[in-house]
Amino acid sequence: MELDLTPLNLPSDNERPFVIAGPCSAETEEQVMTTARELAMKGCHNFRAGIWKPRTKPGGFEGHGEKALPWMKQVKEETHMLISTEVATPEHVELALKYDVDILWVGARTTANPFAVQALADALKGVDVPVLVKNPVNPDIELWIGALERINQAGVKRMGAIHRGFSSYEQKIYRNAPMWQIPIELHRRIPNLPIICDPSHIGGRRELIAPLCQQAMDLGFEGLIVEAHCDPEKAWSDAKQQVTPEVLDYILSLLVIRDEHTTSEGLASLRKQIDELDNTIMDILAKRMRVCREIGHYKKEHNMTVLQANRYNEILSKRGVQGSLCGMGPEFVAKVFESIHEESVRQQIEIINK
Repeated sequence: MELDLTPLNLPSDNERPFVIAGPCSAETEEQVMTTARELAMKGCHNFRAGIWKPRTKPGGFEGHGEKALPWMKQVKEETHMLISTEVATPEHVELALKYDVDILWVGARTTANPFAVQALADALKGVDVPVLVKNPVNPDIELWIGALERINQAGVKRMGAIHRGFSSYEQKIYRNAPMWQIPIELHRRIPNLPIICDPSHIGGRRELIAPLCQQAMDLGFEGLIVEAHCDPEKAWSDAKQQVTPEVLDYILSLLVIRDEHTTSEGLASLRKQIDELDNTIMDILAKRMRVCREIGHYKKEHNMTVLQANRYNEILSKRGVQGSLCGMGPEFVAKVFESIHEESVRQQIEIINK
């Protein structure tokens, strides 16, 4: 898949990552300016703040709207940082551009609505401004790509994707499950699209920001967008996931940036071993499926149902124990054998229905 893209070219002192930082919400002029000055002193080049805040439930602080945009413009004039904010409607786009906002992003709730994304795309026609698109709240890569395509087709070429994790009803470590495999697949499909990690929304707690930043760098992400506040404990929204500019600077100083493209003879040899093992796995799976098809013929001849629940539970239980003994997580092993079983059932159903 290809999008018509040009580089974002966001200012940064390092090749990777570029950093966008600032408070979750623009609360007061003093809070915005204090945070911006502290970030600028730490070398930040890209400032963020929420002007319009789509909240999950009514009653929370939903942003000041246009009233806060002059504060953002003052940040730009005084610190020379680029300024950025989230937009959810064509009116937001119009007002943000009126106040010379440099970078726009589309929030997760908006990305999940193709009608809303198309309305934004129509409002962005003829506008040369970077647009970053957050993943939808639900783990749907096609919906994410669709939003990127709609905006790109409107003529926006400087684009990036923001990975902010995915909502889940379950109690968990993270506020939003990272599901790293989804942004990894996005990168595979659109390799020239910059991916930016939002550790604040993934983690939901400030102590998780540092490890999430490092994991994003280890996966080759190009940027970070982090919530920073001059006094996080008193923040009007998402207080638990914001850090001070000083703490953010410390987190960034600890990052280990690895080169994605550096290879060595030793690594090449190990990758060759992986390729050979993968070929062996495919051969074994093919043999297993041949046996499964023979079982399918037997079930057809003896008028048996395809699904044998007791046998399936026995396989999952035994293989989970085996996986643990071999140093693999039981959940991983269960997923592997669930997929194998699903394919076995599919092939047997084909045989029975012939």
